[in-house]
Amino acid sequence: MTLRHATQLETVSITVPEDALEAYEAALGVACGTVGFFLDEDTGLWTLEGVKDRGAHESDLVAALALAAALTGFTATPARARTEAEGWLARTLESFPEQLVGSRFAVRGTHLTDAPTPGRLSVTLDAGIAFGSGEHGSTRGCLRALEAVAHRRPRRILDLGTGSGILAMAAAKLLHQPVLATDIDPWSVRVTRENARRNGLSNRLRALRADGWTSPVLERQAPYDLVFANILARPLTQMARHLASSLAPGGTAILAGLLTTQVRWVLGAHRAQGLVLERVLEERGDTRDEARAGQRHRAWATLVLRKK
Repeated sequence: MTLRHATQLETVSITVPEDALEAYEAALGVACGTVGFFLDEDTGLWTLEGVKDRGAHESDLVAALALAAALTGFTATPARARTEAEGWLARTLESFPEQLVGSRFAVRGTHLTDAPTPGRLSVTLDAGIAFGSGEHGSTRGCLRALEAVAHRRPRRILDLGTGSGILAMAAAKLLHQPVLATDIDPWSVRVTRENARRNGLSNRLRALRADGWTSPVLERQAPYDLVFANILARPLTQMARHLASSLAPGGTAILAGLLTTQVRWVLGAHRAQGLVLERVLEERGDTRDEARAGQRHRAWATLVLRKK
């Protein structure tokens, strides 16, 4: 079978200093189906590359880049180049084999036709989904943390900033409980709903668009026994008060999307709200895609916090 892409693709590239990398990675992720970054050892600068449909999500990308510039004080000018769709798709599929995470999970692309690994809970995703494919260290850390807290049998579960829905689906499969998944991006909500349908979880997973903790739906469903927030260090810190007030007594929060160098900053904000650290899980950028993208220079941390 020959895989074809219905529209033309383009690669959007920007070069930034390290302290602006996180914000611009998130900005490209708003519009691009996949984002990688590469370190120039000589200059210390990082080049980010995102692949997207030509002409798609332009207003979202412009707004996200402007926000990144405001947050970092560094304005990056994007460069664009046409990308061969079939070659890109082939490379994407090749670099997304079955991912075995922890002792319980197997993350599989829709292109795989072989039998899943026995004894694993399989979560199936489109191979073109960049964020939440099971290869990124922050996603893997969250899945390992989920295994560690599953014995508490949480009933009210929230995945805040769900992305592809991978964590919400893993929780629904492992815990056999309904899960609320939210994201500020409408595209992510659509993808999560499609992935839930693909995995037979439509009746157990509810995906909604919500801007952080401000949604009335989140307030009505609170308090939560388990909250995933795999986003970025800065918004995690800013949301600490809302998270703490929305956790049930004894509830667990799994926070990720932060580097090991950012743990003290994020942890301090949540300790100030009365949450207690239970464990820190670290994941190196050692999968094939992450190593190729320069993430071998980084280590990702996942925090497991609990409310007294």
